[in-house]
Amino acid sequence: MQHRTKITITAAGIAAALAAGTGVAVAGGADDNAGDTPITGASLDAASGAAIAETGGGKVTGTEINDEESYYEVEVTLDDGSQVDVQLDQSFAVVSSKHDGGDNASDG
Repeated sequence: MQHRTKITITAAGIAAALAAGTGVAVAGGADDNAGDTPITGASLDAASGAAIAETGGGKVTGTEINDEESYYEVEVTLDDGSQVDVQLDQSFAVVSSKHDGGDNASDG
């Protein structure tokens, strides 16, 4: 009987440790960008075009729908390596853009 009790206690301990480890992994793995939905299809083409026109060149390196600041956000990396986040409304009109240095390039 004592042998079964030891096995049960050991199994319960292992289960508790695994549950705790999973909780830590989930909490530790939280990523601010995990819930970001990228722009796709024709919307991606339109948003990219608007963002590149706003920045005067560069390459689109990230996109997001329903950003906290606007409907669309397009990240453009310029030829010098700096980045600009371009905020767009649902009609792909520029709402604002912010250079990675924190300076507003435009507040339209």
